[in-house]
Amino acid sequence: MNKIKVGILGATGMVGQNYLQLLSNHPWFEVIDLSASNRSAGKKFKDAVSGKWMMNNDIPKQFENLTVRNIHDIGSIPSSVKFFFSALDLEEKEDTCNFEFDYASLGYPIISNSSANRWTDDVPMIIPEINPQHSDIISIQQKNRNLPSTGFVAVKPNCSIQSYLIALVALEKAGFPIKDVQVTTLQALSGAGANGLTNKNWRENVIPFINGEEKKTEMEPLKILGEIQNGKIANFNNLKISATCTRVPVVDGHTAIVQINFKNKIPTENEIINIWSNYKGEVHDLELPSSPEFPIIYNKDSNRPQIKLDVNNGNGMSITIGRLEKDTFFDKKFIGLSHNTIRGASGGAILMAELLVKKGWIKSE
Repeated sequence: MNKIKVGILGATGMVGQNYLQLLSNHPWFEVIDLSASNRSAGKKFKDAVSGKWMMNNDIPKQFENLTVRNIHDIGSIPSSVKFFFSALDLEEKEDTCNFEFDYASLGYPIISNSSANRWTDDVPMIIPEINPQHSDIISIQQKNRNLPSTGFVAVKPNCSIQSYLIALVALEKAGFPIKDVQVTTLQALSGAGANGLTNKNWRENVIPFINGEEKKTEMEPLKILGEIQNGKIANFNNLKISATCTRVPVVDGHTAIVQINFKNKIPTENEIINIWSNYKGEVHDLELPSSPEFPIIYNKDSNRPQIKLDVNNGNGMSITIGRLEKDTFFDKKFIGLSHNTIRGASGGAILMAELLVKKGWIKSE
């Protein structure tokens, strides 16, 4: 296939930079448009991020000399751009919400990392291995908002839920529904963006509160597990989640300590491990470029998962689980790990875009 031309909204920030790193050699997508605020507009990309490039690898050569477009200058969008990844978060969430739909109204699909539209009830929030069917609401969104047939907004969920939600869904689909979840997350500094990595007060420290994170962790899974009803996504009501979210001094990798109660029958530990090890999700047969061979990897070593050893499993797109055992107060407990800036951010959004290409919502022509 000819590569689909792509733009990045908010390309100079940390999430935008990660997009460029992951998309530099993508087999389906070619980034040709980089946009940012007035401060960066008109500069070569390498100059716009001078002293602010946060990735481990150098700026991919093909992006160094691209001129950064003013994100508000829609008239200068290259005509060949077919859709946008949005790494944009304006000061007010409502402004971000409206901005994304402004671009959608021009006929562009917007694949967003922002939380602004996650609770917009006709916007799908997709983890491809869990709820690819939620893309069906796009046609309803287009009708509700009088959008062109090519324009829509779709969002990825918060990074804090990535390290365990696929594991819970695998059990649910295998006939072992879960009713209660207690989760404590140990979240990496990069989850707070550049400020997290440069904040000296967060080094060698544990921050016991992340503003808004616990609500996202408790509520977003309910939309992801919900169903399309009466023109909107209705929340799943048969699961209760209690979350405590903390920030810990590691660069990349969100760890989750998870305790669960089953609704009915309790599977054995061997049954659970077998379910996880064989879970692929409905999208596996689509052969999406960013899809890991094994979405869930179980490690039987009692000292795993570890960030230094496991965070890049599946090119950062697999979740790694360990320490499955019986709990004193819950039926089972385990520890999950995911790469927050790959699976939890840019990589997860790229995988969703690949899914939407296969489903025909993003077109190359």
